[in-house]
Amino acid sequence: MLLIGLILLPAIYVAWMSLQKVSFGADAVFVGLDNYRALLADTVFWRAAWNTFLVVNAVVYGELLLGLGLALLVSGWMPFRRTIIALLIAPYAINEVSAVAMWRFVLEPDIGMVSWALMWLGVGQLDWTADPTDALALAALLSIWIHTPFTFLILYAALQAVPQEVKEAATVDGANAWQSFRHVILPFILPALLVALMFRYITAMRIFSEIWLLTEGGPARMTEVLAVYLYRAAFRYHEFGLASATAFAMVILSLAIAAPYLYAVWIRMFRHA
Repeated sequence: MLLIGLILLPAIYVAWMSLQKVSFGADAVFVGLDNYRALLADTVFWRAAWNTFLVVNAVVYGELLLGLGLALLVSGWMPFRRTIIALLIAPYAINEVSAVAMWRFVLEPDIGMVSWALMWLGVGQLDWTADPTDALALAALLSIWIHTPFTFLILYAALQAVPQEVKEAATVDGANAWQSFRHVILPFILPALLVALMFRYITAMRIFSEIWLLTEGGPARMTEVLAVYLYRAAFRYHEFGLASATAFAMVILSLAIAAPYLYAVWIRMFRHA
């Protein structure tokens, strides 16, 4: 009942609103699929969808590679392991808004420490406020910095569950580090890796704070992502039907992305059942 109240009923309500023309001070008018047609005809929506695709893939696979590399590094012997792990997961304890505001100040083109350092090195100023590509890349890097601890913790826990005798047997059989990882460790941690990918894909689809606090989707809405597009439709233009259609489109896209990973996890975990 709790899941029905918190997930199913709001989803049904959003789906119903996506078929209506709704705004402040006006009665809802049924318009069928007009909101979806408006989305498909809007070039800004398609640009936001493309930006979301680029940023989300950069974030998810960047986090995967970085989190796996750190997990493998920390899983081996090293001094002060607990302190290092605490430092690695520290960014996850910082509120997203605070983290983005902090990094925006550090990376500010005119007064930021990074810009000063680049100019001192003769590289030139990093003006991400005027270049959409730089702004999207910066948003992806910030998201990776904030959320990599999530992927790291999942993969580190999975690595700790790999039997030590299996790794020792691979070493005795003459396997080098890459062969041991490829043929021994990876099969054990693959379900955890797929779960991390699935969860991060779904949550990264909602990326908002990094873009909004850096550029608000500008210049000229060139750095807008789907969550920012939805926010503008709902709270700037008060087109709640269009915003609901955008939200439902994001849900469908998230489910489409998650489906192959869910299937792979199911096959991996239950094919021998």
